[in-house]
Amino acid sequence: MIVDTASRLFFTQGYHATGLNQIIKESDCPKGSLYYYFPEGKEGLASECIEHTRVVVLEKLNQCFANASNAVEAIQAFIQSVGEEAVESQFEGFMPFSFWAAVETSCISMNLRTDSQAVFKDWQDLIALNLQKEGMVEVKSVEVASMVLSLLEGALILTLTNRNEQTLMSASKYVAYLIN
Repeated sequence: MIVDTASRLFFTQGYHATGLNQIIKESDCPKGSLYYYFPEGKEGLASECIEHTRVVVLEKLNQCFANASNAVEAIQAFIQSVGEEAVESQFEGFMPFSFWAAVETSCISMNLRTDSQAVFKDWQDLIALNLQKEGMVEVKSVEVASMVLSLLEGALILTLTNRNEQTLMSASKYVAYLIN
């Protein structure tokens, strides 16, 4: 409950605007529990939120790769599902990783920057591995995976700014050009 509440608040308000007292109040957990599980305080909690997001996204990506006939279809399905989540949450409840974690916290904390780098590397490695399974050479697969993530993150920013999923849907369509 603490991690879910903190993730939601970090996303909607930002890392700096979210206080531990607010997380405690909204998660309805005792103050001692927060400090028991997160003795490093807010930074430790943010690190756990980053890890939670890493795992959730990796699971979704793996599921998309398992259910699709090729990497293009898998990545398109993933991006489309992100767009659907954005619409369902009215552009407020889903957690695009880049905003609060990578952008805001990497400038203030080496630990959170390292955590963010690891997340993007894991996602990139998963995409690259699946591209390699389809015959793409390693160097190119890593570059293409990086561009897929860049396209996705940029599309997320525009989707949230415009409160419209069209940019994500366009990004989904253009993934095929990047990969092919």
